[in-house]
Amino acid sequence: MHAPIVARHFVMALATCVALGASCVPALAIEITVNGQPTTFNPPPIERAGRVFVPLRGVFESLGASVVYSGGVINATGNGRTISLTIGSTTATVNGQSQALDVAPFIVGASTYVPLRFVSEALGASVNFDAAHQIVALATSGQPAAPVSQPAPVAAPPGPAQRIVTGHQPRRDGSVLSGRPTISANFAQPVDPQSVHLVLDGRDVSELATISSSGFIYAPPSPLQPIQHTAMVSGNVANGGPFTDTWQFTTGQQAPANTLEVTAPAWGAVVGQSFTITGRTVPNAHVHIVAGTAGVGSNGFNFGATTYVADITADPHGYFSQQATLQTVSGASIGLTVTSTDPVSNDAAEKRLRLTAQ
Repeated sequence: MHAPIVARHFVMALATCVALGASCVPALAIEITVNGQPTTFNPPPIERAGRVFVPLRGVFESLGASVVYSGGVINATGNGRTISLTIGSTTATVNGQSQALDVAPFIVGASTYVPLRFVSEALGASVNFDAAHQIVALATSGQPAAPVSQPAPVAAPPGPAQRIVTGHQPRRDGSVLSGRPTISANFAQPVDPQSVHLVLDGRDVSELATISSSGFIYAPPSPLQPIQHTAMVSGNVANGGPFTDTWQFTTGQQAPANTLEVTAPAWGAVVGQSFTITGRTVPNAHVHIVAGTAGVGSNGFNFGATTYVADITADPHGYFSQQATLQTVSGASIGLTVTSTDPVSNDAAEKRLRLTAQ
């Protein structure tokens, strides 16, 4: 494998963008490390649709793979794996198996860009993103993709604050096996859900959390780094007074193993004011159900005071069933979030559905 040769880069290719026109995406001021060592890509990484893209040959060679590019088709071999991608296509092939991409490879000027996370994981490398320090850490040969430095704790906002946050999960200064744990807490008194913000390691993840007047729950979409993390939740209680709470916990390196299937209702189903939610997850899992009509956004589920909230336990085979009741008007859009937490590892799995009131 080619050794990384240059330290951190912070570049913005603005002049190139002007020259190439609207198709150009600004370069990212981030650092990419391979096995803990900084590496430089030329041209630098760019972002499109929330994904980090890197120049074709730089990433494959950094991960010990050889690559052939011809006629818009990218074929790479390395670490006992073969990968094929096509410019403009969201379908790739890994070891002969078809896989979907969120965003297709593309060309900017004379450079071909490929999605960093997909290519790295397809070659057997692990990927972690340190949002606080803008570092993408790659690791090969089973080494943990640890960040160069640990995120600093997030300071609480100034001013008076009420301590109303309880039932932290993971617990304060606790440690969990899972790399993708359920992060949640309850509110000791009703809050304004629209005011609540959840920040994890310096990154606001509120739009990915489910928030109600009585608590919040967040299932990370990808594994966290095996380090100590800092979470902060803040907002206003129902009477207008502010609150804030900060706690820390440590995650492990166990790969996500929890699974969750919601068998009823189906996505887009028309339901009455009372409807039954059924599904299957890991045995004896803690299942948290939230349903409501208020504040269902494009990304996050943010519910008001009429929200239905329930906590149940799956049976020894993983099955669960719960009847929900909502006061709704005909035709109203209903958001439903079901989150499962493995009782052993604290590993999270989550499903979100949109329904329609009958």
